[in-house]
Amino acid sequence: MRIFIPFTLLIFAALAFAADPWPQFRGPGSNGFAEDPRLPDRWSETENVKWKVDVPGVGWSSPIVWGGKIFLTAVIAADSKEAPKKGLYFGGNRESLPADEHRWMLYAYDFATGKKLWEREAHRAVPTSSRHLKNSYASETPTTDGKLVYAYFGNVGLYAFDFSGKLAWKKEFPARKTRYGWGTAASPVLHKGRLYLVNDNDEASTLLTLDAGTGQKIWEVSREERSNWATPFVWENAQRTEIVTSGTDKVRSYDLDGKVLWEFKGMSTIVVPTPFTRFGLLYMTSGYVQDQERPVYVIKPGAKGDITGNKDQLAWYKPQAGPYNPSPLVYGDIYFTLLDRGFFTAHDAKNGDELYARQRIDAKAGAFTSSPWAYNGKVFALSEDGDTFVLAGGKEYKLLGKNSLNEMCMATPAIYDGSLLIRTAGKLYRISGSK
Repeated sequence: MRIFIPFTLLIFAALAFAADPWPQFRGPGSNGFAEDPRLPDRWSETENVKWKVDVPGVGWSSPIVWGGKIFLTAVIAADSKEAPKKGLYFGGNRESLPADEHRWMLYAYDFATGKKLWEREAHRAVPTSSRHLKNSYASETPTTDGKLVYAYFGNVGLYAFDFSGKLAWKKEFPARKTRYGWGTAASPVLHKGRLYLVNDNDEASTLLTLDAGTGQKIWEVSREERSNWATPFVWENAQRTEIVTSGTDKVRSYDLDGKVLWEFKGMSTIVVPTPFTRFGLLYMTSGYVQDQERPVYVIKPGAKGDITGNKDQLAWYKPQAGPYNPSPLVYGDIYFTLLDRGFFTAHDAKNGDELYARQRIDAKAGAFTSSPWAYNGKVFALSEDGDTFVLAGGKEYKLLGKNSLNEMCMATPAIYDGSLLIRTAGKLYRISGSK
């Protein structure tokens, strides 16, 4: 018996399950969410695992995906003696330089099978900069436009490869000192043929713009900043396009020629979360755990000059609601915050009204560094222990489940074609729902 399926339904199904690219940190628009009924809400080291592969080297960059290819960076040390450690702690500074040779790598994997398609060594040398024990020499997430993939290693360089693994161009940078020798982490941003890189350090901070096709410098501006770790954000609003950069001294927004449009003071002493936009508003935050000031600013478009203390430019503001490492998430009409010590909060995304106060996710959960993500009415929070807590994506707090991979995790996952891609300390998982 033949079953007739309307052509329009076939088109709808194809669109619903289209493999939209996940081309940068936190995906399209740096928003961290997707919708697809095939996406999983339950998994383990074996359950709903399509495949898992070992990833050589160390890195906390996130995977990105385009056209059925997954790209991931890592650094392989010739004499690796000290593995990354979990938790919120002091004493992780490693200001003395390693003496062994390191290899900065870009890997390409087949999405369907997990097979490694190719690997390329971008750089080989003894490191000329240090890092914190919780950081890595490959913490910046690469980005892609579907033609080239751009692998950025902050104190080494930016390397552009085509999808077959051929080096298109490279631009290497001198190593700069960072606060306490903690290293770098801000990822590159790609927009309409231009790459934007923020390098905030303790010597010579800059915002650099390169031609994505050739690597040629378009412009570069100096920044009166010291070390920060926040990825920049290109904000396309109804009035203009601007490059927004978080900073300890000042938050600044630049036009497409590098001129400062607006700025303000008032962030915490360490700035990590990535800005993003929803409902025409710009969400910015910072929340170093030892600071009294851990602000959230939600900014209206059209700002000019110094807007420090200008309440008219804010849709809403909270003085003590910011996370340290994880970037917040707006899902539906709700602004969700995952705090590093395992608390979760929810506010109305448009006016900042508190929907529920801090909720302890799990008394046994340690630290959280990975940013939360969402789909299918649920929000997901991945701890450094490798436990993903599944939370209701609504106005009332509810813990729905826990999925464990039993390995350290600090990278933010990627979402692609009905699957979740999770990087652990030593593996890459493709996890798909059973629907």
